[in-house]
Amino acid sequence: MKKIYFTLVFSMSTAIAFAQVDSTLLRRTPRDTSFQRSMNMDAIYNRPFLSIGKLPAAIGGYVEADYTYIGTDGVTEGHSFRIPRLTMFIASSIHRRIKFLSEIEFEEGGREINIEFASLDVSFHPLINFRGGVVMNPIGAFNQNHDGPKWEFVDRPVAMTQMLPATWSNVGFGLYGKQYINEWAFGYEFYFTNGFDDSIINNPENKTFLPATKATTERFEESSNGQPLLTAKVALRRSKIGEIGISYMGGVYNKFEDDGLKLDDKRRLDVFAIDFNTVLPRIHTYIVGEWAWVHSNSL
Repeated sequence: MKKIYFTLVFSMSTAIAFAQVDSTLLRRTPRDTSFQRSMNMDAIYNRPFLSIGKLPAAIGGYVEADYTYIGTDGVTEGHSFRIPRLTMFIASSIHRRIKFLSEIEFEEGGREINIEFASLDVSFHPLINFRGGVVMNPIGAFNQNHDGPKWEFVDRPVAMTQMLPATWSNVGFGLYGKQYINEWAFGYEFYFTNGFDDSIINNPENKTFLPATKATTERFEESSNGQPLLTAKVALRRSKIGEIGISYMGGVYNKFEDDGLKLDDKRRLDVFAIDFNTVLPRIHTYIVGEWAWVHSNSL
């Protein structure tokens, strides 16, 4: 069986779209840190933002589109065009220690509209910062650093859509921080949020399937079982070597009690992940890897 598969990818950010606009009106907002010192946790701020005049707010975004031609044994379905997603960012510096950032994603031509991120960050110290709102659970690397223009492939990695629920965010709060010491950088994140529900085992896949929980939007209104989801990550980066991160996410996914009546045993799901990225300097090649283990059990 012979197959022909051709895909053309196009992505555009606001930095390109407004390149010819008067710079006195629209200015490209500089990145938080240099590439060599930036960590994976900085991805939510290192977006294509544009400032409008002297307003304390910035806007940005990107759109992805692709063209596909598929053929098998001389039989083809023809030409197809697609816009998988359009993402918009709005950020504001309310105070020098208080920042607001939001990410809204329109998928499949607007059929799905998701709030990927919408948080208020309050800075007390580089190592102690508060974040509350809709937060991106820092499990692995891709869940936070998922913007299409950064990657050279059409679809998101299979492991992130069939094993982990990228992009996965929840309502909650927590702490995060980062510290530089010479060539070293250390960062951490720690959040309590709403979390899993029984769609993990009750889904159209007819199997235990963690990504199915992403489709449940009720988690933005209330917890399905009153049990918080804990997500924690620590990361270490060395300039010219790379970054390694270790993360954990776990919580109860079933409704085990209703009005004081026990319905079932508590059933937990725990996820452990390790991610690593580096750059080969001479050939300017970016290498990133991620390993995850998903485990469920009853209490």
